[in-house]
Amino acid sequence: MSAALSLVGISSMATRQLLAELAPRCAPVGSTLQFESVGGVDAARRVAEGEAFDLVVLAADAMDKLMAAGHLQPGTLRPLVDSPMAIAAREGAPVPDVGSEAALREAVLQAPRIGYSTGPSGVALMALFERWGVMEPLRARLVQARAGVPVASLVASGEVSLGFQQLSELINQPGVHVLGEMPAGVQITTTFSGAVASASARPEAALQALTALASPAIAEVAKRLGLQPRQA
Repeated sequence: MSAALSLVGISSMATRQLLAELAPRCAPVGSTLQFESVGGVDAARRVAEGEAFDLVVLAADAMDKLMAAGHLQPGTLRPLVDSPMAIAAREGAPVPDVGSEAALREAVLQAPRIGYSTGPSGVALMALFERWGVMEPLRARLVQARAGVPVASLVASGEVSLGFQQLSELINQPGVHVLGEMPAGVQITTTFSGAVASASARPEAALQALTALASPAIAEVAKRLGLQPRQA
């Protein structure tokens, strides 16, 4: 198919599986749609530097900054999904109680090493540890995954004993036991939005694809992949 009919998007890793599954069915007739999924910080930087993408799907706060800086087309921003943070341990390892805020705090204090991601969910987790007053005893045990590296890989390898990341990046990963979402009172949820990039040479086709991605038809796929659909 002609490259002129190809649409290219960029996203963070949290929506990688969702977009890979939905892209073929959401491409406009006569076009193809493909997403490159990388660390959210790198994705935002590349969009800000003017790299030629048609669609951008990132955490809402990053999208707001890109829109304010003129890197996204006004009027095209669409909320797509909410992504809850979850907790994971290595498959076969002892399972700590994380069912309440108090239990999770104790599990965190007992964990030899704790993995977390870059981006808004990691920032929110560090803020929670600060609020609990446990940052000092934890500091030497915290392992931040490099941009684009899933926390699941740190958990599965045994590099960390407890991992925190978007549920969508932890489920169905080999060697990983998902303990559950964050308990009541300390839930951390990130909204991911999409928009047409200002650099797009095919803005009408890109908006058509984005409209399909934001439709109620994605609900079943999103839920299966640990995400909650969120329509504007």
